[in-house]
Amino acid sequence: MRWTVHGERPVHDTPWVRLRTLDVEQPDGTRTDYDVVRLRDVAVTAAVDDRRRVLMMWRHRFVTDTWAWELPMGLVEDEEEPATAAARELLEETGWRPGTLRELVYAEPAAGITDARHFVFRTDDAHHVAAPTERNESDRLEWLPLTDLPALISRREIVSSATLVGIMALLLDLGAG
Repeated sequence: MRWTVHGERPVHDTPWVRLRTLDVEQPDGTRTDYDVVRLRDVAVTAAVDDRRRVLMMWRHRFVTDTWAWELPMGLVEDEEEPATAAARELLEETGWRPGTLRELVYAEPAAGITDARHFVFRTDDAHHVAAPTERNESDRLEWLPLTDLPALISRREIVSSATLVGIMALLLDLGAG
């Protein structure tokens, strides 16, 4: 049931989003145009402290006009490794620097329409080094108890797919170890 891509043409390009139309052949032989969104990779960090809390950002997303808790995250720059981006974003957005990072989970949030890739990392030894340098990222930072996270998800106070995937992987990881 493999689809074959015969070509791709640009429709719209920005530094954030690239809209493309692909010339595809479906498994039954039908050939058609298929629109896709090409996005940059995202790196996410779940920083956990020795009190079993995770560092979260309370922020507004103007596109959906929602407020919610999110893990620190950002785009992976050209030629940058996802772990390097995760460490950079954690520092820029929170002022906390990870000592060590390990990949927690990898996800493709909407593989039928976009090539977006999310790399979620975990650090257990972050230390505070400065105030956040990204002033437009969040209203506040808090270390939230891991036991509170399921209720926050149920109340839709955590809705970002990158954060949801990261938190669920974190909770599974902690349950296994």
